[in-house]
Amino acid sequence: MTFFFFRILPINTRTQLFILGFFSAILLMAQPSYAPDIQKEKLGRGLVLLRDDDSLVVSWRLLEGDKKVPFSVYKDGKRLNEQNIWNVTFFKTLAPKEESEITLSAIINERQFIYTQTYHPELKDYISIPLSKPADGVTPDGRRYTYSANDASVGDVDGDGEYEIILKWDPSNARDNSHEGYTGNVYLDCYKIPCFIQESSETSTPFLWRINLGPNIRAGAHYTQFLVYDFDGNGRAELITKTADGTIDGTGTSIGDPNANWVTNGRILNGPEYLTVFDGLTGRALQTVPYQPPRGDVASWGDKYGNRCDRFLAAVAYLDGKHPSAVMCRGYYTKSYLAAYDWDGKELSLCWLFDSQKFPGYSGQGNHNLRVGDVDGDGCDEITYGAMAIDHDGTGLYTTRMGHGDAIHQYAFYPDSAQLQIWDVHENRRDGSELRDAKTGRIIFQIPSKIDVGRGMAADIDPTNYGLEMWSASQRGYFDVTGNHHHPNVSFPQNSAVWWDGDLLRELLDRNAVLKWNWNTQKIDNLKDFRALGCTFNNGTKQNPCLSADILGDWREEVIVRDYASTELRIYSTTIPTEYGFPCLMLDIPYRLSVATENVGYNQPPEPGFYLGGDLYKKKK
Repeated sequence: MTFFFFRILPINTRTQLFILGFFSAILLMAQPSYAPDIQKEKLGRGLVLLRDDDSLVVSWRLLEGDKKVPFSVYKDGKRLNEQNIWNVTFFKTLAPKEESEITLSAIINERQFIYTQTYHPELKDYISIPLSKPADGVTPDGRRYTYSANDASVGDVDGDGEYEIILKWDPSNARDNSHEGYTGNVYLDCYKIPCFIQESSETSTPFLWRINLGPNIRAGAHYTQFLVYDFDGNGRAELITKTADGTIDGTGTSIGDPNANWVTNGRILNGPEYLTVFDGLTGRALQTVPYQPPRGDVASWGDKYGNRCDRFLAAVAYLDGKHPSAVMCRGYYTKSYLAAYDWDGKELSLCWLFDSQKFPGYSGQGNHNLRVGDVDGDGCDEITYGAMAIDHDGTGLYTTRMGHGDAIHQYAFYPDSAQLQIWDVHENRRDGSELRDAKTGRIIFQIPSKIDVGRGMAADIDPTNYGLEMWSASQRGYFDVTGNHHHPNVSFPQNSAVWWDGDLLRELLDRNAVLKWNWNTQKIDNLKDFRALGCTFNNGTKQNPCLSADILGDWREEVIVRDYASTELRIYSTTIPTEYGFPCLMLDIPYRLSVATENVGYNQPPEPGFYLGGDLYKKKK
């Protein structure tokens, strides 16, 4: 896939095309060497309309193959742009005072393609999705609980080229594995994005279906890792997740024994465990198999009360370089297992099972999250599982033996190299944080620490340094790619990041806000305060939205949040102009896979498999 960007420059067209070709080659080199016929989503144009005060914002996707495509925007048939719009997929104009038809025209290979949305005067700077909130409940010991919208994922469940949202509902008594106590049931809903509901659709409401995971699935960040992806290549996404007796699919059919109850003092340490593939359009269970690996002897995981045996992760990976596989994972404090499955539309088949006990130094290395990407350039994905990496064939690639951590980031940290690096943090009060080579595990530099390093971030936030910056909870300030420490008196937010404003630097996503490091004033500015808008982030101190990803509009990322009462989801998309154009980031396989695993464990921001930052126009000093 050729990945290119374009910047509007005050130079002639021939020079622009030269620059376009030059940077196309740079980003092409940065792409992992997946097979040319790799199975990918077929995305639509993602046209979206937003209101910014008195302005109308029109934003759309640049798709693969969109080279030298002229775009035009029309209002009720009247062209609004004086000249063709080339490669930049953002247009801002005066907002109409009445309902209007806004049309985007694209000329591709001398053919005109038309995309239309209806403008309403009450349009806002976000898209609202009304939610069907589950009813409150009461636990067996008489404690009342409520529900709030939690983590989300996206997939094209109906094959129209636009994403639907799969949302997890968490009860207010959701618990960490280390704590006893009953929890309410966990629900998974599917919603269409309202502006992409077709007039010919059978339903005009966003809600499509609900799966009730039932009483034998506990609620908490470590239990329900759900994967949404088109696994069989039929153009429609499936949902794969762990289930149990009493799980009810989207059509009302129960899985296993609907009357079984394996709960003791809130914990579920007995009874069958399943893995189920659900149809993304209907929520219907397509196949259910025993979950691999089983819990077995609970004490063999390191305790007798189920803390370590019920630590789950999951990922999507192109293990053969062509087709996506579902990877279900169990355990990281002691032994770890990873089970890779393929779904062909009829059968869920086990490809391989990784057992850390068969590889010296690999046990006890897992994080609360993971990363996927082709780190060794063989055209197949590897899985970075905390301080170790698993090769595409289910064998060990390397281990640093630095142990467990809460955050991990995988990027191309250096603008002049396609090689991926890892920024990992550790809780062992010894190893602190380190930048390492994602292929070999070689440590580039390390910041040891005697404290539990709970969080860490990496992103290009400062144009005065070369490459990405990285920081963690062990110290203030940040480090550049050479290990130099900058701004030691500044405390940088550590939870997530987002491309939001018009430049190529990344903003921070934390504290219910989009935040930007101002390198001139050496302060952190608040660009978007979601709390002031009546919305809130999730998961306590982890402070993440339901989802952040490039799901519609131009190459910058949307932030999906819930209102305080969980009566609606809001999809916020930036209304800030940009002079840059990129193909939709979801077309980059490592980025798309990190969106698929964003809900897993402690949420991490999606990250591409190539360098994207402020140094694309600079040479190394």
